[in-house]
Amino acid sequence: MAQQVVFDEVGGPEVLRIEKVEHGEPGPGEVLLRVDALGLNRAEALFRAGGYYYQPTLPGSRLGYEASGEVLAVGEGVTGFSVGDPVLTAGTGEMSASGVYGDHLRLAADGLLHRPGGTDAVTGAAVWLSYSTAYGALVEQGGLRPGDTVLITAASSSVGIAAIQIANHIGAIPVAVTRSSAKRERLAQLGAAHVIALDEGGLLEQVAEFTGGRGAEIVFDPVSGPGLAEVARAVTPGGLLIVYGWLDPRPAPLPLNWSLRILGYGNLQVAGVPEVRHRIWHFLDAGLRAGTLAPVIDRTFDLEEIVEAHRHLESNSQIGKIVVTVRH
Repeated sequence: MAQQVVFDEVGGPEVLRIEKVEHGEPGPGEVLLRVDALGLNRAEALFRAGGYYYQPTLPGSRLGYEASGEVLAVGEGVTGFSVGDPVLTAGTGEMSASGVYGDHLRLAADGLLHRPGGTDAVTGAAVWLSYSTAYGALVEQGGLRPGDTVLITAASSSVGIAAIQIANHIGAIPVAVTRSSAKRERLAQLGAAHVIALDEGGLLEQVAEFTGGRGAEIVFDPVSGPGLAEVARAVTPGGLLIVYGWLDPRPAPLPLNWSLRILGYGNLQVAGVPEVRHRIWHFLDAGLRAGTLAPVIDRTFDLEEIVEAHRHLESNSQIGKIVVTVRH
């Protein structure tokens, strides 16, 4: 029997429960995965609460995008994976039907990747979605170059930290934005060339001071909402505003800055393309092995503590990735 996290109604973390299911043997094109660690993402809290861009199928909806573990069995026709391989999920499935929160998974082999950089299970659970989002947006679609200033809002998130490290890896200049000065020192330690704490002054004034009035070549924002217009004014003329989330679900006005370009980024549409996924994997593998890319783990929970883990996810107090480990 396997354990699987499900929920029967949308709501807070308390709607999550663990049930026992039969995982079965892998069919053609499938693998059976022993899950050792799960990476939590803001999208999963939104999905559980009914605020994601698609809705859960209830009752008994599954949850989760990122799992890391070991291949236990392979089905007919599977190539590229063998029993014992350390792998991670690529986060390409629809969560209600194929959410990964659990201790064993039977899933299509094309939804798996070998773990890059020789990483352990916990690191493997923290790497793919955060780093593929930052790389896909900034490099594949944003064209980030050495010397560019990139302004990163919600910089203490796992994607924000990935963006800081990727910018440094490329030779760009990462400027981290956080709501509270309490996170200033840690973000500087993690590689931000400059940290803007919004409780210490206005965004635009601080951007202008750091860039000599020029602004940032790229602004990387997951918040959107009414504040988007001000964030957009931090972009240098001809620069790029990348919006990759909607942490603030209120309407976002178009900025009155017509000299910028605006990109709405969806990671599944970019990282799901095989040739792009191939480039992302090799970029991560090289950076992890060199040590220039290194996921930051905020805190780990046990699978039995999934409700508490989601409460921590919604507290906005974390710096980096929340990981849930699975005992066997």
